[in-house]
Parts: sequence; C-alpha cells; structure tokens
Amino acid sequence: MSGLPLTGERTVPGLDVENYWFRRHEAAYIALRQFCAGAVVLEAGCGEGYGADLIAGVARSVLALDYDEQAIAHVRRTYPQVRAVRTNLASLPVAGGSVDVVANLQVIEHLWNQEEFLAECARVLRPGGLLLCTTPNRITFSPGRDTPLNPFHTRELSGTELDGLLADAGFRTRMLGLGHGPRLRELDARHGGSIIDAQINTALAGQPWSEQLIADVTSVTAADFVLSEDDIDASLDLVAIAERL
Repeated sequence: MSGLPLTGERTVPGLDVENYWFRRHEAAYIALRQFCAGAVVLEAGCGEGYGADLIAGVARSVLALDYDEQAIAHVRRTYPQVRAVRTNLASLPVAGGSVDVVANLQVIEHLWNQEEFLAECARVLRPGGLLLCTTPNRITFSPGRDTPLNPFHTRELSGTELDGLLADAGFRTRMLGLGHGPRLRELDARHGGSIIDAQINTALAGQPWSEQLIADVTSVTAADFVLSEDDIDASLDLVAIAERL
C-alpha cells in the first residue's frame, strides 16, 4: 500500500477503492512511455511518483517535481531512481532548452495559470522536444457545468481548448482520447451504464461498496483502457503529444 494518504487530489496505487482511477492514469503513462526512451525527462507534477518511476525504466534521467512536500519526501523514499525536487510549477528549476520531454499527466487542470505553465514547458524543452499532457475531458468529466465537479480542479479543458492553449504556447499537437475498452464497457453495463457513476454515487451516499462493485473495481487493469483519435469529445481523458516548434 502507498505511504501517501488518499486525499482526492491525487491517485495512489495499492488501494482497492482507488484501483479504477489509478489504472486509468497508469494506462496513459504506459502508452506515453515510448516517447521517453533514452530521453532527459522532467515530470511536472509527479504526485505519488509511480509514473516517474515507470518512465525512469526507459529514460536517460527523470527529474520529478511537485509542490507537495509530503509527496516529494515519499518519492525520495520509495523510488530511488527518480530525483525529486519540491517546486512551484510556475517556475521550472532547469535551464532553457535542457529537457527532451516534459511529462504532465493529470496536473494541468489543477493549475491556476495554465498559460504561464505551458510557456515554462516551452522554455525548458529543446526544439523538437515533447510535452506529454493528459487531463480529464471537461465535456465528459463535468458535463453541463461552468465549474469543475472535482473541488481540486481549477480549470478543466475540452480537446479544442487544450489544443488552442498548446498552439498559443508554441506547440504542434497530436490529440488522442482515452476511454473504456471492451471489458470496461461490459462492467459499465453491469453497473447500470457506468462503473464510474457506481463508485461516485456509492461514496456520495455514504454506503458500503457491494461485493460485486469491489470485485469489479479491483479487477481493472491498465490494459482495459484504449487510446483513439476518433471522437475526442466523447473521451474520458485527453492525451496530448505536443512538439515544441
């Protein structure tokens, strides 16, 4: 079990009730890891550190950044192949043009000044370097709302909005969407149309999880999620592979 508490702001591995969200985030790391092979990687917003550690298995080096002091201490204890530094993401502590890849997974929605952050990413990346960015799709994550459902999110984005921010910051972007594969669609049907809603509604009602819901959530793996360039607006998470021009 992870040494970090589950706060709702970040996902952590090793918790049965958190397994769906952890695997959903892990799926993006696994898919994007190929772009980090042999690279100097900066992860902006590392959280628990499992993603930085996964990247470190293929990268030349990984510098993991987070503002949370407890998270950085945990990363240093748990993932020795990752260098972890506490910092504000509005000012990345590396020289301009010194990084091959910036990884920013499930973080940009937490930031107040997204434009300033993306300008920093462009500054630290070498020409042709990559920003790998994932974030909940506003259209499906907080449907019909002007403000995010998650109290830890400051600004959620649609695919068009994220692409526009990246273009303004000097990036050329390939946008994909992450969604449920066949097995998760079966679990959706089993739980009244959405295994996500089944988890949320149970928590909001203060009810214990049914044995079926526990079994199904803990059975989810990263392989149960799929990436596609089709119908980005219907995706659960946006996945941007952005090249610095």
